[in-house]
Amino acid sequence: MTGPAIPLARWADRQLRRLAQATGSARIAALEGATIVGERGSIGNFGIDGRVSAGNGGSRMMPTRDGGWFALTLIRVEDRDLLPALFLDDSIDVHDNTAIAAAASRHACADLVARGRLLGLPCASADETPVSAPVAVLATGPARKRTPDHVPLVVDLSAIWAGPLAGHLLWLAGAEVVRVESRDRPDLIRRDDPALFALINQGKASAAVDLHDATDRAALTALIGRADIVIESSRVRALRQLGVDAEALVRDTPGLVWLSVTGHGATGDAAHWTGIGNDCAVAGGLARAMATAGGDIGYVGDALADPLTGITAAREGWRAYRSGQAQRIALAMSAITARALDEERAFDTSLLDAELRGWSTAKGQRFPQVPRRVPTAEVRPFGADTAQYLAC
Repeated sequence: MTGPAIPLARWADRQLRRLAQATGSARIAALEGATIVGERGSIGNFGIDGRVSAGNGGSRMMPTRDGGWFALTLIRVEDRDLLPALFLDDSIDVHDNTAIAAAASRHACADLVARGRLLGLPCASADETPVSAPVAVLATGPARKRTPDHVPLVVDLSAIWAGPLAGHLLWLAGAEVVRVESRDRPDLIRRDDPALFALINQGKASAAVDLHDATDRAALTALIGRADIVIESSRVRALRQLGVDAEALVRDTPGLVWLSVTGHGATGDAAHWTGIGNDCAVAGGLARAMATAGGDIGYVGDALADPLTGITAAREGWRAYRSGQAQRIALAMSAITARALDEERAFDTSLLDAELRGWSTAKGQRFPQVPRRVPTAEVRPFGADTAQYLAC
């Protein structure tokens, strides 16, 4: 790798070693932690921009009236329409980043976070503590006995990076994986990040559904009934609107492992909060850790909460699958980041602090160039396998 070390890459490497041992997968054993956490930034030739997230700058950290730091991610067009309500200012120019930062400086950080989360905006404070456990088993169901040569079927309903990465790692472990996307709203990274999309979705079948159509929903439910593992990253309200009751499915389907990838947790108020990789990493303490280590406050790595969570989800999913018992498992990206940070600090505090300081001083430099991967399997066209997997 050339360039500054990516903090927590060594933590990711240790988790991959454990996943390789559990699955017996030589393909996972060949992976490097630095590659998994850094390949998007490396492929995209991102820059290290301090208080602006790497890549398209979709997330920004802004000082607040009370001395706090407010992280706000704006990658969805509709989120900008909510900024007047966030800042209690109908006159704000929602497309002017300078005006947005000025508005943030007039409010207390905790007030912005609370209001932003009520509005459904992905946001965080640099000084919050995650409210959920990193990994929580929310429901259990009947067990299923499988033959030693059984090939697990994984239904990947997730989007962006963390969930699809978990599905990719399970594919590398030998699973059959089918990616199910909405006909109306395909995964954004198909269009916005095709190189990463190809890496983490290679080898997966592709099915497309109209989630508002009763026939398509019935077909999806039938597919889930045949699955060994389901991965999704929807908020509770979105699942309910689609008529999906994850815990009921787990209770009724022997051996079904349901992985819920969330920003901040799947129970209580946190279940309704939106979280994306960069702001979840801030909520998990990475920005403050860099400042405490002697650097400037800002974003660390590239949306690190996503790959850390993807690796964790794959490990938890495989563990639950091998146990045979049906389980719904919630994964909270902010809390997983905080746990990784704590574990890495316990592993080697001085080295972690040096890496955090090094990242801070690398502002303006090119993102580290990590060992590159190239797809070794086909990336299926959108919806190409719908008839095979969703026939009613």
